[in-house]
Amino acid sequence: MEYTPPPLFKQGPSARVRLLAFVALSVLLLFLDARYSAMEVVRKGLGTVLYPLQRLASLPVELTEEGMDYLTSLDALKTDNEQLKRDRLFNRQKLHELDTLKAENQKLRKLMGVGSVLQVKRTLLTEVVSDASDPFSKKIVLNKGLIQGVKEGMPVIDELGLVGQVTRAFPSRAEVSLITDKEQIVPVESLRNGLRSVAYGGAEGGLLELRFLAPNANIDKGDLLVTSGLDGVYPRGIPVARVNSVERNARYAFASVYCQPIAGVESHRFMLVLDTEKPAEPAEAASKAPDSTNTRVIPPPPTSHSPTHVPSKPAEVKNGP
Repeated sequence: MEYTPPPLFKQGPSARVRLLAFVALSVLLLFLDARYSAMEVVRKGLGTVLYPLQRLASLPVELTEEGMDYLTSLDALKTDNEQLKRDRLFNRQKLHELDTLKAENQKLRKLMGVGSVLQVKRTLLTEVVSDASDPFSKKIVLNKGLIQGVKEGMPVIDELGLVGQVTRAFPSRAEVSLITDKEQIVPVESLRNGLRSVAYGGAEGGLLELRFLAPNANIDKGDLLVTSGLDGVYPRGIPVARVNSVERNARYAFASVYCQPIAGVESHRFMLVLDTEKPAEPAEAASKAPDSTNTRVIPPPPTSHSPTHVPSKPAEVKNGP
């Protein structure tokens, strides 16, 4: 059953006629645009008019893509930042290690240079491994002992000056009493005027004390004290301390002189043990041995009568059975 609208709402041509008209118009426009580009201006105008609508329609997609890119970039930046922080810490640690190695290398060069200048039999490079267990003594433990040739009584120095003396030696360890220990005594002399004295350890603040010096002794603040070598233990000329203070009081028989140690007695890591033992002198028995004939020359007896009684040459007497 065909539906036809009431006559009241029926206006203009029918739907089929309008469809055919629009199809014909579309074909005509397509032909004119393809042949003569007649619709170019219309397309540009429509594109300009519809551009805001296109941007508005594409805005959600663009915002979504930009948000994803932002989150991805943020995550990548966080990862890169963490990696850079780790690399910085690693490089800083390596830099500290290089600085430490450089400083140790310089100290070792100075230490070996000092060892080559001293007139000793040989030098032995050692490393401090620990402090002594006794908290009331100033001692350190070295990583070499009797096996490597370290013996009791050997002096120990660093690149600056005298550190102490080996007091106990074990097969692979050695205990060194520092010059600041209360039981250590070092004969010293002033490098300025040659004044001799004795430096005692055990003073407060890690200082050395020069005892039994007269109040008028020629010693001043800043004088450099070196080993005098009179005890036969320490070679002469090793820097020991520098005079820190001199107190002269007429009421006391001796002056109070305190000195600051030159060497890093409690801070340096590498030490040099000095072997001051002198090599045995070569025997000269071969050059002084008697002749194989075992002869000796006996001078003539003195006479007071006349020189004519003196024989022309001494007589040779053979010692033998």
